[in-house]
Amino acid sequence: MSNEITYADFDKVDIRVGTIIEAALFPEARKPAYKLRIDFGAEIGIKRSSAQITVHYTPEMLIGRQVMAVVNFPPRQIGPVRSEVLTLGFEDETGAIVLAAPERAVPNGRKIM
Repeated sequence: MSNEITYADFDKVDIRVGTIIEAALFPEARKPAYKLRIDFGAEIGIKRSSAQITVHYTPEMLIGRQVMAVVNFPPRQIGPVRSEVLTLGFEDETGAIVLAAPERAVPNGRKIM
């Protein structure tokens, strides 16, 4: 079984940049997580996400931070939260998540190229 995908497959994944406008603890989650509201600009609007990023970030650190997210997966119910986008990140050497983000500020809603 190959892990290769075509460019057409990748092009179906809609990865956009957005700015976190709200971040709060998600006490109902099985693993430590935050509830996020992310502004993806006029075309997509504000979406909700749940993210297990509590090791490296506090809610205060997240407000105003730009992140990358997949915006065209179907919503997923995580306890009482309907997660509408998948916020992207990478595991560090301990398994804690480090957010994927643009190097410089870009307009909310811009698609990865």
